[in-house]
Amino acid sequence: MKRELETLVAAMHTGGITYDEAVREFKRRYLLVVLAHNKGNQCKAAKELGVHRNTLSRIIAELEIDPAQVRNGLKRPPHSERPVFEIKQAVR
Repeated sequence: MKRELETLVAAMHTGGITYDEAVREFKRRYLLVVLAHNKGNQCKAAKELGVHRNTLSRIIAELEIDPAQVRNGLKRPPHSERPVFEIKQAVR
């Protein structure tokens, strides 16, 4: 993982990404993963992160993360939008 991180940081630096942009993007991605892991539940995510829920809410607002979008991304699509698979019976 350390090697992957070093490669990513080098690529970001070469690409002209500023420190502030890199930190903001890391926080955003990290929080999205933690929120998704907790199914959008901010109380559980805050506990896992070791911060107060109000602090997490403030950070979410600062990073312009839409908690509803996180929750909606975890829901199953309606039946009309689900792919249809045909089940074939084995012929004996």
